[in-house]
Amino acid sequence: MSLVDAHTDSKGKGASEPVETLESSFDLPVKEGVEKLCSNIKSVISVDTKKLQYIIAALIAGGHVMLADSHGVGKTSLARALAGSFQWQLVDPELHGLKAEAFSRIQCTVDLLPQDILGFSRFIGNSIELTFIRGPIFANFVLCDEINLLTPKTQGSFFQAMEEQTVTTEGKTYDLPDPFFLIATMNLKGVHLFPLPAPQLDRFMVQLSMGYPLAHDEAEIIKQHSRNDGWKDFKPVVDSRQLLEWQQKVDQVTIHQDVVDYIVYCVRQTRSHAEVLMGASPRTGVKVSRLCRALALLRSADYVSIDLVKEIFLPAVCHRVIMKDSSLTAESILKEILLTTPVNGGQHYTRQ
Repeated sequence: MSLVDAHTDSKGKGASEPVETLESSFDLPVKEGVEKLCSNIKSVISVDTKKLQYIIAALIAGGHVMLADSHGVGKTSLARALAGSFQWQLVDPELHGLKAEAFSRIQCTVDLLPQDILGFSRFIGNSIELTFIRGPIFANFVLCDEINLLTPKTQGSFFQAMEEQTVTTEGKTYDLPDPFFLIATMNLKGVHLFPLPAPQLDRFMVQLSMGYPLAHDEAEIIKQHSRNDGWKDFKPVVDSRQLLEWQQKVDQVTIHQDVVDYIVYCVRQTRSHAEVLMGASPRTGVKVSRLCRALALLRSADYVSIDLVKEIFLPAVCHRVIMKDSSLTAESILKEILLTTPVNGGQHYTRQ
């Protein structure tokens, strides 16, 4: 079966391969819940609906989000609004005897050390007994504000937490609460900024730029937020236990083998392009497929289409590709790959 067959079939399965599909009713509560979230967030923040869907899809998919933009465009406010839209019910209020928080904010500065984020041990009183003092990473929702102000040493403290949902310090490993979601903001211009290492960027499921608002939206922002009570009516609209239910449904969304082959081929093309110094890692395909499934779920679809892959490919892959010439953007290369990759190549993609 070709990718065209898989794409045009109503369920993305292909007519020659009958597969039991999910009842359409399973995803309606997810769509309704996400629409409620979006409406609540947009009541205080001007943000593109599609970009907001990508962020929520990453949250549902168990991934992490990077908001990279100029300062003052609302990155922190967006993260605050997303976290505040959930009524957090701690599933594991204590892990290893450590109480976790629902929401935690890390304001990054150049003098922060890894122990300021992960935690540290100290003696209890005058005794010789040590106790571990948890850091702000122990939370369901972590906002890491201006992450590229951290030195490389401190940036490395996020590696294990983002990939394994655990923290190892002083020879002991601690689990982080479930769900665990990190949203980071990064200023693209400024002083005392440290580039994020490629392995850390690779751990973010998606990187987005909010951009500047339209003139009439900017006027509304001024009218609303030049007042002290701009957030007075803002409140949670979704229980965090619903989020856990949504996350469990992601695996129920079907992704056909031909769609997987297409993802693999596009990712592999980044490694052989003449203008690319370092292409996307194998982790990329995992993140792209997972994000596609979550995005399909919140749009009431029980399968992943080629069009969906094309839609999210740039925000999910751009930050993972390093160009030889810094004046060129990864975006232009990825657009070229999507334009030149046929959708009727079938399984030969994965054999190359």
